[in-house]
Amino acid sequence: MADVLPGGLVRDVSLVVGSAAFVGVVGNVAVPLPFTPVPLSLATFAVLLTGAALGPWRAGLGMGLYLVAGMAGMPWFAEQNSGWNFPSFGYIVGYVLAAVLVGMFARRGADRTVVSTAGIMVLGNLLIYAIGVPWLMMSIDVDLGRALVLGVIPFLLGDAIKLALATGLLPATWKLVGEPDR
Repeated sequence: MADVLPGGLVRDVSLVVGSAAFVGVVGNVAVPLPFTPVPLSLATFAVLLTGAALGPWRAGLGMGLYLVAGMAGMPWFAEQNSGWNFPSFGYIVGYVLAAVLVGMFARRGADRTVVSTAGIMVLGNLLIYAIGVPWLMMSIDVDLGRALVLGVIPFLLGDAIKLALATGLLPATWKLVGEPDR
């Protein structure tokens, strides 16, 4: 979708930096839950939307920048965290991979219809969980069952809502900007 904007290299750099900042700002819209060390945030929504909008390379670079800057001390992880030594850091690593995966499918047109957009959003979300849950397990020394109770189950309804929003936004945006020539 980002290719409909003019600008070449300046556009690409702006989109990479802007996507990292976007996820940093939106990711801080977070609600700590008293029963889990993983906060509820809008970062997943921003990551998946960024992946679809920017494609695999720009989204991957943007989420990589988000990750590296946060590890270096930028307090833009949920709840203004930075660094890497906290229970939800694995989900952030998953953001990079999910943005690339969603971007790859979007580049092939999978973000043009509601059904296919829902599919790529679910795959991206599952990839985030696939990285985040093992990190959570190691971080707080719990087994898989407990990690699912702490790091997946409480978030399923919120993720469904975020995925529904993204699923509606992307095909509608394509209708506004028009289909690119393939």
